[in-house]
Amino acid sequence: MGIEVGGLLGLIVLIIDVWAIIKVIQSGAGTGAKVLWVVLILVLPILGLLLWFLMGPKRG
Repeated sequence: MGIEVGGLLGLIVLIIDVWAIIKVIQSGAGTGAKVLWVVLILVLPILGLLLWFLMGPKRG
């Protein structure tokens, strides 16, 4: 009854994506930018997360 590695990695990606979406929503960016980042993270979970981490809104 072991957890498959793919399932565990998927769960980790899901948790990090939810965290990123929460951070996007809490950011001071405009509504359009927030919507774009959330859609990007949802449609491309790993790539969208990496792009947000590298190019997303930064804290002042």
